[in-house]
Amino acid sequence: MFGFFKKKSGEIPEEQERLQKAAAREAERKEAPAIPEELRALGQKFLPEEFSILAVTGAGGFGGSRPQENGPWLAVLELTAWKEEDSEEPAHREKTQLVALADDKLMDYLRRRVRGDSVFQIMVRPSEDGKQFLMTELPQPEIDPEMKAILEEQKKPVSIWVPELGTFTLNRLVNWFEAEVEWLGQPARLDIDREEDWDACVEQAKALMAGQKGWDEKVRAFAAQELLDQANDWAQDAAEHEDGEPEEISREQFMERMELDAVQISAGGSFEFWFNDGDLFWGHAIHVTGALDKGPESAQMEG
Repeated sequence: MFGFFKKKSGEIPEEQERLQKAAAREAERKEAPAIPEELRALGQKFLPEEFSILAVTGAGGFGGSRPQENGPWLAVLELTAWKEEDSEEPAHREKTQLVALADDKLMDYLRRRVRGDSVFQIMVRPSEDGKQFLMTELPQPEIDPEMKAILEEQKKPVSIWVPELGTFTLNRLVNWFEAEVEWLGQPARLDIDREEDWDACVEQAKALMAGQKGWDEKVRAFAAQELLDQANDWAQDAAEHEDGEPEEISREQFMERMELDAVQISAGGSFEFWFNDGDLFWGHAIHVTGALDKGPESAQMEG
């Protein structure tokens, strides 16, 4: 997998060895699945220079996407700090991404081996803008005093107390602050994105919480309006599978079975409500989005 991105050697092998290797490569090429063109172009986005870095990983490990079924993964890992190995320069503290092409076996290895909140040594090629590195060899665990100090600092809990709302704690896995609040007498989670304007988000959250009874009714009614027919279709399917008679779900029953899990609010007043579905969709989530100045705008079954 990594050979595609390694710098080309300038050595010219003996003729016989060269021909044998060429034949072997051709055989492998014919047997191997084609690399999607968009991923083949990935290597061209990085400079040919290759060097070793020491890096601190974020709270999460490797994630990835797979543009084509049975094709390679584009693996991505967030780095919170890095420096060139053996360099006397201080570490770079801006967020950077480490990317790589991976088959199923390598992707599984990276997810198990390269964990969040760790320090690794990695051979890389940099992107032109310096915001990404292309991994050319497997990461190796590393011990470095400077990087360890950065790691310990980033792992410290971060909390903010807000009058009327309570204590928000940073969830580093998703990079938002969350607080446990009381919503119509029931516990729920209130989330604010770390990258948003904090003061503006707090004001919008207070406005939402102050009118929670009205918003609860609006959001539930909108979800029932949009998803009730779908819920009854699921009930019909379940009854047929169990050789029983379906019981039609009413609008009121739909609204009652929704269990609020979390609310997310933005600086501009847009919101997202996440509900447990009360088994309306066999354990999926109900997701309602909208804005304080417009009301609910969309509702979907997700998960």
